[in-house]
Amino acid sequence: MRANLRTSTKEPSATRIVLGVAGGIAAYKSVELLRLLRDAGYFVSPILTPDATRFVGEVTFSALASEPTRTSLYGDPTTPIPHTYLGQNADLIVVAPATAHLIARYAMGLADDLLTATLLATTAPVLLCPAMHTEMWEQPSVRENLATLRRRGVLILEPDEGPLAGGDSGRGRLPHPQKIFETLQTVLGGGAGPLAGQSIVVSAGGTREPIDPVRVITNNSSGRQGHAVAEVAARLGADVTLITASDLPLAADVARHIDTVRVRTAAEMHRAICDAASSADIVVMAAAVADFSVVVSDHKLKKEDGVPRIELTPTVDILGELVKNRRPGQVIVGFAAETHNVLENARTKLKRKGCDFLVVNDVSADGVGFDHPTNAVVILNQRGDETEVPLSSKEDIAYQILSKVSGRDF
Repeated sequence: MRANLRTSTKEPSATRIVLGVAGGIAAYKSVELLRLLRDAGYFVSPILTPDATRFVGEVTFSALASEPTRTSLYGDPTTPIPHTYLGQNADLIVVAPATAHLIARYAMGLADDLLTATLLATTAPVLLCPAMHTEMWEQPSVRENLATLRRRGVLILEPDEGPLAGGDSGRGRLPHPQKIFETLQTVLGGGAGPLAGQSIVVSAGGTREPIDPVRVITNNSSGRQGHAVAEVAARLGADVTLITASDLPLAADVARHIDTVRVRTAAEMHRAICDAASSADIVVMAAAVADFSVVVSDHKLKKEDGVPRIELTPTVDILGELVKNRRPGQVIVGFAAETHNVLENARTKLKRKGCDFLVVNDVSADGVGFDHPTNAVVILNQRGDETEVPLSSKEDIAYQILSKVSGRDF
């Protein structure tokens, strides 16, 4: 239970939002966001970093907000410990704009100003709205810091493309205040994240087809990407079922929120997927399911008996069956691991399978695919859109997939 540290008598029952503003040129847009929040009846407490005051004035925010703007950990006689007052009483914290510097300090766990101290002193949902030049947005250090925060449950509303300061144009533009406002309303309305109320089934890992009681035929899939999709979906509030042939443990912060079904063979995967998918809103088939199973020997095959005859039989086309039996409105995502003619093969598979989206990667590329912590994919849909996601963490790839599939930006 949160301690009752409120010092203001204004709107004591209103949903309380901390609006953090970091030092970027886009800070002027946060004034419009503040107005939208106040018009909707939220109790808004602004925090401006010292650098933010170089772009916008704290008097403006104080005039529009529910209580005076704060800029420092020290010197406020009404709130001797402002970061705990703000962090413990917040229902949501939104930082717009969130600069590369702010993101780095938050990821490192620094508390060297009021805003970062408040971010560390809260258990409320946090929505970061990054804004910076394209070159900064694409820096590996920025991407890794965001991936770290996402793993910890922080929500990221990615920047838009468009005109930037200094006459440049590209990705890095702070989203329109109305878009930020609608996103945080979704988070508050769902209680647990923007995918609250959605049921998602994810498959992961490579199936193992037995040859005899000792040996199996399998593939190199580690299950990392499928597990990342399940974990990210849970952090975004979805009701997640993970059907996995991998022994990887789930992240501790979401393990108890994911219904996990362990399987071994393609047949077991087929039964589990069909059972779970019947009521799912989204099905993500990230597993590497064997194309063939083996007529199993009931005893261990001995080397001295000579080269054995191994008979292969086709396994069920799980993705094709899901598409055939889908319920109205259900979204189905397929995966394809390729080594050559990547996009050509992916387009052919998307058309043949009939799924809504296909995620393809070139597993022969450095750092991509099986058993790597990173991946690089192209997300295709039936409209002909093809979205390339460069080499990133598998968590970041999962966010990109779920963003496309759900039609929302995270």
